[in-house]
Amino acid sequence: MDLEKGPREEPGGEGRLAVALRVPVRIVVLVLVVPVRMVWDALVVAGRFLGDRVFRPVGRALLWVGRAVLVWPFVALWRWVLVPLWRWVLVPLGVALRWLGTVLVVVPAAALYRWVLTPLGHAAVWFCARVLTPLGRGLFVVPAVWLYRWVLTPVGHALLWCGRGLAWLGSLLVTGIGTALYWTVRVLVVLPVYAVWRRLLAPVGRALAVVAREVGAAFGHAWRIAGYISLAVGRALAVFFRWTLVEPARRVYRTVLTPVGHVVRDAVLRPVAEAARSVGRVTRDALRSVRVTARQVRRDVRRALGMPAGPAGIGRRERRPAGR
Repeated sequence: MDLEKGPREEPGGEGRLAVALRVPVRIVVLVLVVPVRMVWDALVVAGRFLGDRVFRPVGRALLWVGRAVLVWPFVALWRWVLVPLWRWVLVPLGVALRWLGTVLVVVPAAALYRWVLTPLGHAAVWFCARVLTPLGRGLFVVPAVWLYRWVLTPVGHALLWCGRGLAWLGSLLVTGIGTALYWTVRVLVVLPVYAVWRRLLAPVGRALAVVAREVGAAFGHAWRIAGYISLAVGRALAVFFRWTLVEPARRVYRTVLTPVGHVVRDAVLRPVAEAARSVGRVTRDALRSVRVTARQVRRDVRRALGMPAGPAGIGRRERRPAGR
């Protein structure tokens, strides 16, 4: 395991600091990261096992229950209630309401618009064009044009000239004040801050960047090494549990439980099954004989009483079990 892997730097400035920090930082980080990586790998394995064996079956069951409780009732409601209701009730009702609205609203409104509102509108347009327009032009337009040309236009020009002068004066004052504030802020704030940044903060920042880069590289390197260590430990534990638990259990199953199970099957279960089958056959034969005897007695009673013995097919069905 090489703790010296990484980019080679020149032994000057940041390179010396990086070389001095690299090995101790990687050793400390490796000691801290190995337990975290092992715990992380154990949690990953446990999570995969739970996801495959617990969460996924439970999720499928919950999905099926959700479909049965939420989806299928709404589908049945839509298919067997809402769609027939829409098709056989609401659609004819809508057609009837549309026809009724056309007869009661649209036709009267069209007649009102054609025979009342349109003539009134034409009359209002004629009145405005022939009466109100000349009257308004004589009373308002000519005085308003004269007032705009001879009063408002000269006053507006004078105000515009005054506004331009005031704007020039204001811009001159603002430029002077801005220049003074610029040099004041530059001398009192910008130059000292720039000097502090260049002489103090920039070197400290570069040193901190080197430290952060080396710590990050150490964490990545230690995480990979811890992964290999965790893999080796996991394989060792798997081999240990295999030879201490799995293999003895498998050998006990093969050498003890399997022969015992065969003996129990051959000596106990099979004879018991054969006996049960024999008892079943004897019981069926006895019941069959009882049924045949009962049918024979019933037929004899019918003959003694002078009643018909029944169709020939019944006799054939009754004689068939006795001939077996």
